[in-house]
Amino acid sequence: MGDIDGEILRTIIDTAHDHFFVVDADGRVRDVSPSAAAVYGMSREALCRTTVQELEARGVLKPSISLEVMRTGKPAQVMQVTGTGRRVIAQAHPVFRDGRLAAVVSRSMDLTDLQLLQEEYALLQRRFSDHLRRSGVADEPGLEAELDDLEVRSGVMREIALLLKRVAPTDATVLMLGESGVGKTAFARQLHRWSPRQAGPFIDVNCGAIPESLFESEMFGYRHGAFSGAAPGGKAGLMEQAEGGTLFLDEIGELPLAMQTKLLKVIQDSSVTRLGDTRPRRVDFRLVVATNQDLARLVEVGQFRLDLYYRLNVIPVTLPPLRERREDIPGLVERQLKRLNGRYGRDKIMARDVWQQLMGRDWLGNVRELENWLERAWLSAADDVIRADGQAGTGHPRDSTGGTAGAGGNGMTATAPDGAGLRDGETLKAALARTERAILAELCGERTSTYAIAERLGISQPSVVRKLRQHGLRIGRDASPGD
Repeated sequence: MGDIDGEILRTIIDTAHDHFFVVDADGRVRDVSPSAAAVYGMSREALCRTTVQELEARGVLKPSISLEVMRTGKPAQVMQVTGTGRRVIAQAHPVFRDGRLAAVVSRSMDLTDLQLLQEEYALLQRRFSDHLRRSGVADEPGLEAELDDLEVRSGVMREIALLLKRVAPTDATVLMLGESGVGKTAFARQLHRWSPRQAGPFIDVNCGAIPESLFESEMFGYRHGAFSGAAPGGKAGLMEQAEGGTLFLDEIGELPLAMQTKLLKVIQDSSVTRLGDTRPRRVDFRLVVATNQDLARLVEVGQFRLDLYYRLNVIPVTLPPLRERREDIPGLVERQLKRLNGRYGRDKIMARDVWQQLMGRDWLGNVRELENWLERAWLSAADDVIRADGQAGTGHPRDSTGGTAGAGGNGMTATAPDGAGLRDGETLKAALARTERAILAELCGERTSTYAIAERLGISQPSVVRKLRQHGLRIGRDASPGD
């Protein structure tokens, strides 16, 4: 059997597309795949006559991932620069025998392949968009009515909507890309509504809002007695709750590496194992993920698993920022105004002089910033007409005292929230709650995670999560295109 095992291993190493290294516990190179010679600039025979310590010292490996695994005894992933100037992603795993490190097996992939694939997809996406414009299929009958909740009017967003509608009947994983606040959550919900899973649940998870210590129990669930305080009978995790529907993982770039490994296993096996349990449970959901980060860059610096990246990057969809689709602004403004009037029981309208400012601003926080700006303007308006006074630029225009002109023209400090001060008949408690909500609303448009908001406010991340939930301001989880 040993000879057969050896032949199997030899076949895997000789035919693999990745570049394999097998290293003894002392660092001596035992074997490498033939393809490694072109990447590392040395023949297979020469590599097998040396050690990873020598290769690192000579600059062939910069750095040696096998040495890292030998030092820690744990799997690792690093970005390497080889002696030939190639940039590769290397992953390595320890092999133990009788509890002691016996060898290290590593594999690397040339990033040139990944870059070519990305460029090829970008070209195909441009050709598809050009085809839609030439053929007019972006004006598909009924599409506009189905997108009323999103207030999509620009051509580029209608093309994206049509692409999502075409992939909706499948179970292909969709990766939503784009700046914070462009509407990734809203389009994920629309994708769910178009899919055969629309009768199932849409489970929205913000990976950046769940503390790492609680992430595994929240995502995978737990059995009774798994830890102190576990609910009697255990609890189904969010993945199980998505059964028959769609699981949307926002801010996927903030997923800890340990959880990335577990997520990859769920995707591969279509099963989850609750914390403290040994019995896997089958799961059936459509996975949609979103991020405002460059996942390829995170892969390069070792913060995101390459194999998980490949699994997620099946149908990448990039949502453009609001400044590149200003045609959508009027519809978004009208929709937000309708929401605010309904929420507060008033019938406020926009003054004509506001529109020039709304259409001319770049909105670096995108739709979320626009909606938060409108809410501040709505709350600051002294009557039922929302005017541009006190709402220019990124805050309020300076008055002659060096403060800012708010509603009614009263000077306020540059850091004071809109509408600060007691209103007629308002209690201190109500004023403090309103002020807190205004501050949090502004930070929701400026920061990309609850951790960043917590750092800015000097409070704990769980406190931020609780306050956002209290005020209905959860980052990236509202069903509007501001997510």
